[in-house]
Amino acid sequence: MEPLLVEAFRYNKWANLHLLDVCAGFTDEQLQLTAPGTYGTIAATFSHLLAAEQRYLRRLGGGEPQINERDSVFPGIAALREHATRSGDRLIEIAPNVSPDESHESKTGREGPVMLHSGVVVIQALHHGNDHRTHICTILGHHGLDYGDMDVWAFGESTGALVRLGP
Repeated sequence: MEPLLVEAFRYNKWANLHLLDVCAGFTDEQLQLTAPGTYGTIAATFSHLLAAEQRYLRRLGGGEPQINERDSVFPGIAALREHATRSGDRLIEIAPNVSPDESHESKTGREGPVMLHSGVVVIQALHHGNDHRTHICTILGHHGLDYGDMDVWAFGESTGALVRLGP
């Protein structure tokens, strides 16, 4: 049996891809939609979510980021889907070997460089993904756009880990 952390990152990847697929047919105008209380536009939120995921991977020894959310040109949903697939696969791959107490220096602390454990990076990666996917779902709901069922129960059904036994 694989570690539970692997399953958590499988959900993270599945949810990212589900939401990217929902938005794949959107117009440029729809990708610029936003709603009060969210990070920004759908496009900006996806770019931020996936660029950050790649930065978390770097901290865990999983490679260098391939996208930068500060780029002035939105790469498009198809390109972000490729990044989400790669970073999702890489997080799943390294999850069994991540030691929660391994220390990493980060230059991105709000008050200067910090030392943090891998466990903090892993939890932040999972939380950050959920947080910003929720922002995108809020935007979609605010504008009357359906995003389907993407909770953990839907993930379980899609993977066969949850099977309905009757009515």
